[in-house]
Amino acid sequence: MRGRTPFRQRQEEPYKINDKIRAREVRIVGDYVEGGNAVLSLSEAIKLAEANELDLVEISPTASPPVCKIIDYAKFKYEQKKKQKEIKANAAKTVLKEIRFGPNTDDHDFNFKLKHAINFLKEGSKVKAYVHFVGRTIVFKERGEMLLLKFAQALEEYGAVEQMPKMEGKRMFLFLAPKATKK
Repeated sequence: MRGRTPFRQRQEEPYKINDKIRAREVRIVGDYVEGGNAVLSLSEAIKLAEANELDLVEISPTASPPVCKIIDYAKFKYEQKKKQKEIKANAAKTVLKEIRFGPNTDDHDFNFKLKHAINFLKEGSKVKAYVHFVGRTIVFKERGEMLLLKFAQALEEYGAVEQMPKMEGKRMFLFLAPKATKK
């Protein structure tokens, strides 16, 4: 058993093609039939696809009769993969930046962290600001909440509050999302 690569099961094809289609009749759509679509028996449809040196691909198996298209399956799969990659690339990747405060954070430190938060929001990142209570500072929960609310108010024109200050364990959190920019 040592030194062998683990068995990897072959991935199931997402569409049924040619002889794998199990319906008696199929609706053919596309350029290879008159009028753009026609209902044919499965054997006629496969013969039509083979005559054009292409594949019969079941596009909509739940329809009655199932909808098929006569296309080059390899090219079709390639284009589907390409579309999926494009969709994945265009999906917005949200970045979460954290800013930590103490309950006794001074004005200078507050302003310094505020400038960083403004830059993060301008970049399009979300900001998670939190006050970390260490030891006995837990008795200053009100100071922490006031600090986070002051922080949210200072960032009002750059971002919107996604979640108001909330206590979890020894930390009080506040989430800010960037405001939508007009194009």
